[in-house]
Amino acid sequence: MLPFVYDALPSRVVFGAGTLDSLLDEVRKLGAQRALVLCTPEQRAMGADIVVRLGAHSAGVFDGAVMHVPTEVAAAARDKAQRLSADCCVAIGGGSTTGLAKAIALTSELPILAIPTTYAGSEMTPIWGLTEGGLKKTGRDLRVLPKTVIYDPELTLSLPVAMSVTSGINAIAHCVEALYARDANPIVSLIAEEGIRALAGSLREIVKQPDHLEARSNALYGAWLGGVSLGSVGMALHHKLCHTLGGTFNLPHAETHTVVLPHAVAYNASAAPGAMERIARALGARSAAEGLYDLAKSLGAPVSLQALGMKRDQLDRAADLAVQNAYYNPRPVTRDGIRNLLEDAFDGRRPQ
Repeated sequence: MLPFVYDALPSRVVFGAGTLDSLLDEVRKLGAQRALVLCTPEQRAMGADIVVRLGAHSAGVFDGAVMHVPTEVAAAARDKAQRLSADCCVAIGGGSTTGLAKAIALTSELPILAIPTTYAGSEMTPIWGLTEGGLKKTGRDLRVLPKTVIYDPELTLSLPVAMSVTSGINAIAHCVEALYARDANPIVSLIAEEGIRALAGSLREIVKQPDHLEARSNALYGAWLGGVSLGSVGMALHHKLCHTLGGTFNLPHAETHTVVLPHAVAYNASAAPGAMERIARALGARSAAEGLYDLAKSLGAPVSLQALGMKRDQLDRAADLAVQNAYYNPRPVTRDGIRNLLEDAFDGRRPQ
């Protein structure tokens, strides 16, 4: 076995149906008295419910979280947290809301309690992202890692099937890239393979029966493992491309991951055969790239960038941006190679 380093990230996880009832106790465990509740405009009702549950421990609500965390939204949320003398952030929602909480913590060090309602996985990572001037910047900082995460599968029952599918495949992407990360290790590889297996199986069940609580629980479990994978090791080409496409062209986050993933995996297949074997095994497929594409298509997910609203004449700029800054990838990243990958993803071709 090759030598490796494994850093366990410090976080508390409360998992199970009905665990939202422990919210007030968990906030008290953080030593917080004035929690600012964060949500998106679409989830105002959920945010209001959290305020009621917190009672006197609520400082108020900021319901302006949006995709890709624009810097101006982050500034407004930081200002409100300061004006209300908040000593904690409670983020309920998906990656956009958790990302906003991280933007606040990055400059104030307020502890975060995250309550995921999607399968994003951001709640288990010290990774932050901010978008300014059409460019998304990301970084790692332990200050933004949520201190506590409440995983209540009942909160995902209302997540529409289409969003469940793309959110779940986004979580699979975290697992996939963890398997061929530069700092991959046996522990995270076990977690990542199990995450792919749990997500693929549960998403198939959710499409058939959206209110199946056991399937929802298994999907949230898989998303947790995907988040652990994402937070524990470095990512590569797939995540770089998706950040570029999302931040610059404002493409929807989870859907972009869903479309790009099979093509990024096909690009890296020859350089990471061990990872490809584990991905295919977890999917029950002949090959990793084909299996990921077939999974997305069978679940009714989008499989082309064109379907997400991207224009063909934007592919050259996307390829240029994707190779601007050097980053690790198991196969060398070339401008021509990325341009071909994007062309295949734009047209939605099945990888070979």
